[in-house]
Amino acid sequence: MIGFEFHRYVPEEDKRTPFDRLLPLFLELLNYTNGDPNEALDFMEEIDRERPLFSDNYTRDDFEQELKRKGYLREKYEGGKGKGKGKGSLLTGKSEQAMRQRNLDQLFGKMKKSQSGRHKTKQSGQGDEATELRRPFVFGDKPDQILMSESLRNAQISHGIGDFMLTESDLEVFETEHLSQASTVLMIDISHSMILYGEDRITPAKKVAMALAELIMTRYPKDSLDIVVFGDDAWPVSVRDLPYLQVGPYHTNTVAGLELAMEILRRKRSGNKQIFMITDGKPSCIKEGGQYYKNSFGLDPYITGKCLNLARACRKKKIPITTFMIATDGYLQQFIEEFTEANGGKALFTGLNALGDSILSDYERNRKKRM
Repeated sequence: MIGFEFHRYVPEEDKRTPFDRLLPLFLELLNYTNGDPNEALDFMEEIDRERPLFSDNYTRDDFEQELKRKGYLREKYEGGKGKGKGKGSLLTGKSEQAMRQRNLDQLFGKMKKSQSGRHKTKQSGQGDEATELRRPFVFGDKPDQILMSESLRNAQISHGIGDFMLTESDLEVFETEHLSQASTVLMIDISHSMILYGEDRITPAKKVAMALAELIMTRYPKDSLDIVVFGDDAWPVSVRDLPYLQVGPYHTNTVAGLELAMEILRRKRSGNKQIFMITDGKPSCIKEGGQYYKNSFGLDPYITGKCLNLARACRKKKIPITTFMIATDGYLQQFIEEFTEANGGKALFTGLNALGDSILSDYERNRKKRM
């Protein structure tokens, strides 16, 4: 055909470099190896035996060296800060951020970055962000709120061209909205039951935490997200710790987790506070006077009573708790329903596959509703 030159069609996927093709798989495997890049590379070699990933022209060593050149990995003893013994590689901040972004894209779709994270309230007045509403100028309005073209038009209508003047009554301003910040604590159950019966519950929980952290840091950077893990005790972890979280031989001290979450939120100035809790729903431990009281058989009324008291305390402080229940036992779900009623919050009985979408969607929903 004159005017056209045809070439063999090359699928888009095949146009990627070997590194770009392998990187997403590597980042995904890091979720399951608790952030161990050497184990993730070993898994890739196992996959390669069934479905070729590497080739004579691009081997595992080539991929690992390119990861280092591009800043995703560093030597274990580089700078004297490496963990563990022996040779190997460690993740860098770049790879940790790439994991968070990938999990966000997987769980919540491709989201465009907005301006610095802000939460709109129902109130208007002297705020930070312009709205489409217009009104007459009143004392106290900022000069940069004045709409000059509309104000000049009002002056012309009021006084005419021949005797033109601009008075205060002609001034028109745009309305603004108050913007507020939100403070969220995400509680993650790392008790042994999170990997019981061959079901990996901790990996989806970690992926959700990384995705939520990336969402807040990129879309709502004025918000705060604190992460609390709880087993026999409860302690805070940083966003950078998330890839490396592991389940321990712990019972479930939900009381300690709630107490720490409340203490963190007490120190926040934001008036919008909330707790998200990922758990299998069975509190089995408390600590009093330096001693642990544990009961893994059924629901202990003494332990659950402490949990319900804290749920009510959060309600008085206007801190809603959204519980993401990842176990299907009827008696556990009944307890979570009682816990939710005491708090006035919400419970979502979701499977692991829907956990990410549920949490991230609920964060957005709560933000819009509470702001």
